[in-house]
Amino acid sequence: MIELATRFRTFPKYPLADVPQIKRELTQRGVDVIDLGAGDADLAPPPAAVRALTEAVQEPRMSRYGFQLGLLAFREAVAAWMQKRFGVTLDPLREIHPLVGSKEGIAHLAFCFVGPGDATILPDPGYQPYIGGTLLAGGEPHAVPLRPENDFLIPLEELPETVVSRARILYLNYPNNPTAAIAPREYLEQAVAFCREHRMLLVYDNAYSELAFDGYRAPSILEIEGAREIAVEFHSFSKTYNMTGWRIGWAAGSEAAIAALSRVKAFVDAGPFLAVQAAARAALASYDEWVPENVAAFRERRDALTQALCAHGFQATSPRATMYLWVPVPDAEASEPFARRALLEYGVVIMPGAALGPGGEGYFRVALTRAPERLREAARRLGALR
Repeated sequence: MIELATRFRTFPKYPLADVPQIKRELTQRGVDVIDLGAGDADLAPPPAAVRALTEAVQEPRMSRYGFQLGLLAFREAVAAWMQKRFGVTLDPLREIHPLVGSKEGIAHLAFCFVGPGDATILPDPGYQPYIGGTLLAGGEPHAVPLRPENDFLIPLEELPETVVSRARILYLNYPNNPTAAIAPREYLEQAVAFCREHRMLLVYDNAYSELAFDGYRAPSILEIEGAREIAVEFHSFSKTYNMTGWRIGWAAGSEAAIAALSRVKAFVDAGPFLAVQAAARAALASYDEWVPENVAAFRERRDALTQALCAHGFQATSPRATMYLWVPVPDAEASEPFARRALLEYGVVIMPGAALGPGGEGYFRVALTRAPERLREAARRLGALR
């Protein structure tokens, strides 16, 4: 076999890569599997998006290449939503870019700024495209453990100068996957000042901004003074609108960084399906009527799972945002063996914290992807593992 590239050999194993096959085998044996692993809820997308897609696919022009420009009406809808939601005014052609899901945009952005000898600073545990994009670009990821004593924030003042001097990107993600932590505005101001001082790009993954509870409203990094020139924020339709398989999102922020991302993407994709962009535009238009009810469904699930886990002996804390609970593994057991036992012995899929980075050891993540009664049953089964 042809020898694999060095950068490929540095890739960690992707979380839950073997779970679909194990689930299939268990299901064939008659096991009732409850999948709380991936953040892929069983809820329906907005009816407005479904109608718009149905109409758009019947238009021949929607089956043509969108390229990087995409559907202008989609860009304009995103700009209008960012203005309404965050009070941020953006140029839809220069400061917004459609993506085939925010995941690819996050990974591809590293190609614009990172090369051999460069470093990136990223959270541990964290979303795997941060490390994947860095490694594919030939850079060195510096993973910073997210500790409860730091409120699961990266302590910027403690970063070693030997890393900071080589760092080209700082990745932040609040509300956070997997810890469900939120960042105070003062921290975001500190992060912007830090990146401006050290001339690095701030990549802000805001995929969970709208899944917020109990009166909390997540900010945009672009609200922070001075962020506009050094930050790119990523948004997704996957979580807020239950559109994971549609693969649509956007990047917003620094005009120079958006232009660089567009140039890289021109070599690797032809843009999201235009009909999906039309559907995403309709989803944004339905925000006021549809999103609050969807968030209420996640809140009901959060409350059901938190209460059930606590009733079965876990130290579960009710998060103020995201679709996850970040729960300590009982009895000092390693997270991967615990998750493996949960699947093989009780048919419950959870995410071991260590699968998202060494800093996640000692925890497991459960996603609010099933109805409350199924979440309660999953908690009961997990309690039997103790």
